[in-house]
Amino acid sequence: MIKVVFFGTDTLYGFHITGHSDMNPEGPEILCAAVSSAAYMTANTVTDVIGLDPKLHAADGDMYLKVKTDSEAEQCRSLFDGLRLHLSSLSEQYPKYLTITYSEV
Repeated sequence: MIKVVFFGTDTLYGFHITGHSDMNPEGPEILCAAVSSAAYMTANTVTDVIGLDPKLHAADGDMYLKVKTDSEAEQCRSLFDGLRLHLSSLSEQYPKYLTITYSEV
Protein backbone atom coordinates (compact mmCIF):
# COMPACT_ATOMS: atom_id res chain seq x y z
CA MET A 1 0.00 0.00 0.00
CA ILE A 2 1.12 3.53 -0.77
CA LYS A 3 0.85 5.85 2.23
CA VAL A 4 0.89 9.62 1.82
CA VAL A 5 1.26 11.98 4.75
CA PHE A 6 0.84 15.69 4.06
CA PHE A 7 2.46 18.08 6.53
CA GLY A 8 -0.19 20.61 7.49
CA THR A 9 -3.89 20.86 6.78
CA ASP A 10 -4.86 24.23 5.31
CA THR A 11 -1.33 25.27 4.42
CA LEU A 12 0.84 22.36 3.33
CA TYR A 13 4.56 22.28 4.04
CA GLY A 14 5.32 19.08 2.18
CA PHE A 15 4.69 15.37 2.14
CA HIS A 16 6.07 11.91 2.85
CA ILE A 17 5.13 9.10 0.48
CA THR A 18 6.07 5.52 1.29
CA GLY A 19 5.38 2.06 -0.03
CA HIS A 20 4.25 0.39 -3.20
CA SER A 21 0.72 -0.41 -4.30
CA ASP A 22 1.36 -4.10 -5.05
CA MET A 23 -1.80 -3.74 -7.11
CA ASN A 24 -0.49 -5.77 -10.04
CA PRO A 25 2.48 -7.92 -8.97
CA GLU A 26 2.77 -9.56 -12.41
CA GLY A 27 2.56 -6.47 -14.59
CA PRO A 28 2.90 -2.72 -14.80
CA GLU A 29 2.27 -0.80 -11.61
CA ILE A 30 0.23 2.08 -12.99
CA LEU A 31 -0.69 3.46 -9.58
CA CYS A 32 2.92 3.53 -8.39
CA ALA A 33 3.93 5.19 -11.64
CA ALA A 34 1.21 7.83 -11.32
CA VAL A 35 2.10 8.65 -7.71
CA SER A 36 5.86 8.67 -8.38
CA SER A 37 5.50 10.89 -11.42
CA ALA A 38 3.41 13.42 -9.52
CA ALA A 39 5.78 13.39 -6.53
CA TYR A 40 8.90 13.85 -8.67
CA MET A 41 7.26 16.61 -10.69
CA THR A 42 6.42 18.38 -7.43
CA ALA A 43 9.92 17.95 -6.00
CA ASN A 44 11.58 19.10 -9.22
CA THR A 45 9.34 22.16 -9.41
CA VAL A 46 10.11 23.11 -5.79
CA THR A 47 13.87 22.76 -6.28
CA ASP A 48 14.53 23.63 -9.92
CA VAL A 49 11.71 26.01 -10.88
CA ILE A 50 10.87 27.81 -7.64
CA GLY A 51 14.48 27.48 -6.47
CA LEU A 52 13.97 26.39 -2.88
CA ASP A 53 16.18 24.05 -0.85
CA PRO A 54 13.70 21.89 1.11
CA LYS A 55 14.50 18.92 3.25
CA LEU A 56 14.34 16.24 0.55
CA HIS A 57 14.95 12.51 0.43
CA ALA A 58 14.07 10.20 -2.45
CA ALA A 59 14.63 6.46 -2.71
CA ASP A 60 12.70 3.48 -4.02
CA GLY A 61 9.27 3.59 -2.41
CA ASP A 62 10.11 6.59 -0.21
CA MET A 63 9.99 10.32 -0.88
CA TYR A 64 10.11 13.02 1.79
CA LEU A 65 9.89 16.73 0.99
CA LYS A 66 9.34 19.52 3.49
CA VAL A 67 9.86 23.25 3.03
CA LYS A 68 11.39 25.17 5.90
CA THR A 69 9.36 28.35 6.39
CA ASP A 70 5.86 29.79 6.15
CA SER A 71 7.05 31.92 3.23
CA GLU A 72 8.28 28.86 1.35
CA ALA A 73 5.01 27.04 2.03
CA GLU A 74 3.15 30.01 0.56
CA GLN A 75 5.35 29.92 -2.55
CA CYS A 76 4.45 26.24 -2.98
CA ARG A 77 0.75 26.55 -2.08
CA SER A 78 -0.69 25.94 -5.56
CA LEU A 79 1.79 23.18 -6.29
CA PHE A 80 1.12 21.29 -3.04
CA ASP A 81 -2.64 21.82 -3.38
CA GLY A 82 -2.46 20.38 -6.90
CA LEU A 83 -0.55 17.33 -5.65
CA ARG A 84 -3.10 16.86 -2.88
CA LEU A 85 -5.96 17.04 -5.38
CA HIS A 86 -4.29 14.60 -7.76
CA LEU A 87 -3.44 12.05 -5.05
CA SER A 88 -6.87 12.40 -3.44
CA SER A 89 -8.48 11.54 -6.78
CA LEU A 90 -6.25 8.49 -7.10
CA SER A 91 -7.07 7.48 -3.53
CA GLU A 92 -10.78 7.60 -4.32
CA GLN A 93 -10.22 5.36 -7.35
CA TYR A 94 -7.89 2.93 -5.54
CA PRO A 95 -8.79 3.08 -1.82
CA LYS A 96 -7.28 -0.35 -1.05
CA TYR A 97 -3.91 0.71 -2.46
CA LEU A 98 -3.46 4.39 -1.55
CA THR A 99 -4.18 6.20 1.73
CA ILE A 100 -3.75 9.86 2.63
CA THR A 101 -3.38 11.33 6.09
CA TYR A 102 -2.39 14.71 7.51
CA SER A 103 0.18 15.54 10.15
CA GLU A 104 0.82 18.68 12.15
CA VAL A 105 3.78 20.73 10.99
